[in-house]
Amino acid sequence: MLREECGVFGIFGHPQAAEITYLGLHALQHRGEESSGIAAGNGETLHLHTGLGQVTEVFKDSATLSQLPGYLAIGHNRYSTTGSSELCNAQPFLAECRDCYVALAHNGNLVNAVSLRRQLQQTGALFQTTTDSEVLVHLIAHSQEEEVTDRIIEALSQAKGAYALLIATQDRLIAARDPLGFRPLCLGQFGNAWAVASESCALDVVSARYLRDVEPGEIMVIDQQGFRSFKPWPETRRAFCVFEYIYFSRPDSIIFGDNVDKTRRRLGKQLALEHPAEADIVISVPDSSNTAALGYAEASGIRFEIGLIRNHYVGRTFIKPSQKVRDFEARTKYNPVRGVLKGKRVVVVEDSIVRGTTFKHLAKMLREAGATEIHVRVSSPPIISPCYYGIDFQTRDELIAAQKTVEEIREYLGVDSLGYLSMEGMLKAMPNEGTEYCTACFSGRYPVKIEDEVGKTVLERSDG
Repeated sequence: MLREECGVFGIFGHPQAAEITYLGLHALQHRGEESSGIAAGNGETLHLHTGLGQVTEVFKDSATLSQLPGYLAIGHNRYSTTGSSELCNAQPFLAECRDCYVALAHNGNLVNAVSLRRQLQQTGALFQTTTDSEVLVHLIAHSQEEEVTDRIIEALSQAKGAYALLIATQDRLIAARDPLGFRPLCLGQFGNAWAVASESCALDVVSARYLRDVEPGEIMVIDQQGFRSFKPWPETRRAFCVFEYIYFSRPDSIIFGDNVDKTRRRLGKQLALEHPAEADIVISVPDSSNTAALGYAEASGIRFEIGLIRNHYVGRTFIKPSQKVRDFEARTKYNPVRGVLKGKRVVVVEDSIVRGTTFKHLAKMLREAGATEIHVRVSSPPIISPCYYGIDFQTRDELIAAQKTVEEIREYLGVDSLGYLSMEGMLKAMPNEGTEYCTACFSGRYPVKIEDEVGKTVLERSDG
């Protein structure tokens, strides 16, 4: 079963809320390509439209968006994790509670979803989907608190793990982030309207001004009376997902309060210090390793070249639901620039190697294009442990670095040398020198207890 990395966008106080949300989701397409949806409210009710596919496929024409009237909206791009790639699992989820409608869009993963689901079923809850996000909807609906914000606080008090949430009623927008802050979420404003998004690039596309992050453990309520903030839980350590900086977020975004592009350049520079190479050119595996490759080239003094062209009509192979699809799209996603590569010793900077299948094919392509030597440099440490907080690797069996040594991986890839960034070097390159980050996929130290499929704790917190 795969793990989720999704994108959320919400807006309050704009007469074309659904249209603005569509644009925001388009900017967040890189965070999920399997389904998309928008729920919009006009003060009296909520309207919902969801579908399988990318944003432009789900919302093909203006007529679809015109069926979503209102001054507030939330939207979601999904990449399946807890739940299969079916329409019933597309978000936002919409439910009618005893005195209001509630729509919910979730980025993250609850590590105690199994036990919560079982408890809810024992009290009569009927589930329509296979996702952990629906668990949150039921928790809110089952709360006996009078005010909807109090119901959300009670529901989230039972949830453990990673969540960046947008919740809409017919007349308010609510944003929430888990106390450790695993997933990014930020606040923006343009005119009298407020916007909340997974990444600041979605604010940029709608001309909203980035204000700040939704803070870990914060619940933000936006309605006709204005903006209110609550922090119902005690302050705790932070556990920002380091992989957001390494791979997932767009380089033009601000996440966790800092620029993704600058962080990736620092990763590349540190990588060059740790793993120099005798080579003629540096190339990236576009697009997520572009800026790390620029950093490597700058620090090493080796010329940066564009050696691979990405077909942008093919999605991100990392976030596809089956290995068979990954293998096919790896063959169609990139094409080598032979005039750049022929006769050259090449440093290839990659942001991460998860399964190794895509890069094995790339190495063969580079050889066939005339590269005389291939030196692979990875701007993150080896991924040795599953992620249970929202990234697409749940089992050790699918992680090549959990099964092979670095030398064995080099042989499998068919390259001349292979170097990974050290854990210390990665954290040194992070904002605040990596003091507030989750590194479980690299270290095996999990900041929140993990349950197995029957709800039993199998991994304890082990990193202090």
